[in-house]
Amino acid sequence: METLSPFMAAWHPRVLALLRIVTGYLFIYHGTAKHLRLPHLPMFDNLQAWSLPWYAGWLELIGGALIIVGLFTRPTAFVLSGTMAFAYFIGHGSKGNVLVPLLNGGELAVLYCFLFLFLSVAGAGAWSVDGLMARRRAR
Repeated sequence: METLSPFMAAWHPRVLALLRIVTGYLFIYHGTAKHLRLPHLPMFDNLQAWSLPWYAGWLELIGGALIIVGLFTRPTAFVLSGTMAFAYFIGHGSKGNVLVPLLNGGELAVLYCFLFLFLSVAGAGAWSVDGLMARRRAR
Protein backbone atom coordinates (compact mmCIF):
# COMPACT_ATOMS: atom_id res chain seq x y z
CA MET A 1 0.00 0.00 0.00
CA GLU A 2 1.19 3.48 -0.81
CA THR A 3 2.56 5.60 2.05
CA LEU A 4 0.98 9.04 2.14
CA SER A 5 2.99 12.18 2.71
CA PRO A 6 2.20 13.96 6.00
CA PHE A 7 0.19 16.55 4.06
CA MET A 8 -1.87 13.89 2.25
CA ALA A 9 -2.32 11.87 5.43
CA ALA A 10 -3.70 14.94 7.22
CA TRP A 11 -6.09 15.84 4.38
CA HIS A 12 -7.23 12.32 3.44
CA PRO A 13 -9.98 12.04 6.12
CA ARG A 14 -11.16 15.59 5.41
CA VAL A 15 -11.48 15.11 1.67
CA LEU A 16 -13.20 11.76 2.29
CA ALA A 17 -15.66 13.59 4.56
CA LEU A 18 -16.29 16.20 1.86
CA LEU A 19 -16.97 13.44 -0.66
CA ARG A 20 -19.39 11.81 1.79
CA ILE A 21 -21.20 15.06 2.65
CA VAL A 22 -21.57 16.26 -0.94
CA THR A 23 -22.69 12.83 -2.12
CA GLY A 24 -25.30 12.64 0.65
CA TYR A 25 -26.44 16.21 -0.03
CA LEU A 26 -26.97 15.52 -3.73
CA PHE A 27 -28.58 12.14 -3.04
CA ILE A 28 -31.06 13.31 -0.40
CA TYR A 29 -32.74 15.62 -2.90
CA HIS A 30 -33.98 12.61 -4.87
CA GLY A 31 -35.90 11.54 -1.76
CA THR A 32 -37.11 15.02 -0.81
CA ALA A 33 -38.44 15.53 -4.35
CA LYS A 34 -40.41 12.29 -4.09
CA HIS A 35 -41.77 12.57 -0.55
CA LEU A 36 -41.58 16.22 0.48
CA ARG A 37 -42.10 17.76 -2.98
CA LEU A 38 -38.95 19.79 -2.45
CA PRO A 39 -37.94 20.64 -5.08
CA HIS A 40 -41.18 20.08 -6.92
CA LEU A 41 -40.77 17.79 -9.91
CA PRO A 42 -43.99 17.10 -11.84
CA MET A 43 -42.80 13.55 -12.59
CA PHE A 44 -43.37 12.67 -8.91
CA ASP A 45 -46.85 14.23 -8.60
CA ASN A 46 -48.56 10.85 -8.88
CA LEU A 47 -46.05 8.75 -6.99
CA GLN A 48 -47.84 5.58 -5.94
CA ALA A 49 -47.40 4.46 -2.33
CA TRP A 50 -45.60 1.13 -1.95
CA SER A 51 -44.18 1.30 -5.50
CA LEU A 52 -40.46 0.84 -6.20
CA PRO A 53 -39.90 4.61 -6.65
CA TRP A 54 -41.76 5.21 -3.37
CA TYR A 55 -39.46 2.81 -1.50
CA ALA A 56 -36.42 4.24 -3.28
CA GLY A 57 -37.47 7.72 -2.18
CA TRP A 58 -37.42 6.69 1.47
CA LEU A 59 -34.01 5.08 1.05
CA GLU A 60 -32.76 8.26 -0.65
CA LEU A 61 -34.21 10.51 2.04
CA ILE A 62 -33.17 8.56 5.13
CA GLY A 63 -29.97 7.15 3.64
CA GLY A 64 -28.91 10.55 2.33
CA ALA A 65 -29.41 12.10 5.77
CA LEU A 66 -27.38 9.33 7.44
CA ILE A 67 -24.59 9.74 4.89
CA ILE A 68 -24.48 13.52 5.37
CA VAL A 69 -24.06 13.30 9.14
CA GLY A 70 -21.86 10.21 8.92
CA LEU A 71 -24.00 7.92 11.05
CA PHE A 72 -23.86 4.17 10.29
CA THR A 73 -21.96 5.20 7.17
CA ARG A 74 -20.62 1.81 6.13
CA PRO A 75 -23.85 -0.22 6.32
CA THR A 76 -25.94 2.66 4.96
CA ALA A 77 -23.58 3.16 2.03
CA PHE A 78 -23.59 -0.58 1.32
CA VAL A 79 -27.40 -0.66 1.19
CA LEU A 80 -27.49 2.46 -0.99
CA SER A 81 -24.88 1.00 -3.33
CA GLY A 82 -27.07 -2.06 -3.82
CA THR A 83 -30.11 0.14 -4.26
CA MET A 84 -28.38 2.08 -7.02
CA ALA A 85 -27.23 -1.14 -8.73
CA PHE A 86 -30.82 -2.37 -8.59
CA ALA A 87 -32.07 1.00 -9.91
CA TYR A 88 -29.61 0.83 -12.78
CA PHE A 89 -30.53 -2.65 -13.94
CA ILE A 90 -34.29 -2.28 -13.39
CA GLY A 91 -34.76 1.34 -14.44
CA HIS A 92 -32.01 1.97 -16.97
CA GLY A 93 -30.62 -1.35 -18.13
CA SER A 94 -34.10 -2.50 -19.09
CA LYS A 95 -34.09 0.25 -21.75
CA GLY A 96 -31.39 -1.64 -23.64
CA ASN A 97 -27.68 -0.95 -23.97
CA VAL A 98 -27.06 -2.22 -20.43
CA LEU A 99 -23.30 -1.82 -20.87
CA VAL A 100 -23.50 1.79 -22.08
CA PRO A 101 -24.99 4.02 -19.35
CA LEU A 102 -24.70 7.07 -21.60
CA LEU A 103 -27.30 5.54 -23.91
CA ASN A 104 -29.78 4.43 -21.26
CA GLY A 105 -29.59 7.45 -18.92
CA GLY A 106 -28.04 5.47 -16.08
CA GLU A 107 -24.77 7.35 -15.55
CA LEU A 108 -25.89 8.91 -12.26
CA ALA A 109 -27.09 5.56 -10.89
CA VAL A 110 -23.73 3.97 -11.75
CA LEU A 111 -21.78 6.83 -10.16
CA TYR A 112 -23.86 6.71 -6.98
CA CYS A 113 -23.50 2.92 -6.87
CA PHE A 114 -19.71 3.09 -6.93
CA LEU A 115 -19.47 6.17 -4.68
CA PHE A 116 -21.53 4.38 -2.05
CA LEU A 117 -19.54 1.17 -2.53
CA PHE A 118 -16.37 3.18 -1.91
CA LEU A 119 -17.84 4.79 1.22
CA SER A 120 -18.93 1.38 2.51
CA VAL A 121 -15.26 0.34 2.48
CA ALA A 122 -13.54 3.66 3.29
CA GLY A 123 -15.90 4.79 6.06
CA ALA A 124 -17.06 8.26 6.97
CA GLY A 125 -13.80 10.17 7.26
CA ALA A 126 -13.60 13.26 9.45
CA TRP A 127 -16.55 15.26 10.79
CA SER A 128 -18.88 12.31 11.33
CA VAL A 129 -21.05 10.91 14.08
CA ASP A 130 -19.35 7.55 13.47
CA GLY A 131 -15.97 9.16 14.26
CA LEU A 132 -17.36 10.87 17.34
CA MET A 133 -18.76 7.59 18.65
CA ALA A 134 -15.45 5.80 17.94
CA ARG A 135 -13.52 8.44 19.89
CA ARG A 136 -15.90 8.11 22.84
CA ARG A 137 -15.55 4.32 22.85
CA ALA A 138 -11.75 4.67 22.81
CA ARG A 139 -11.72 6.64 26.04
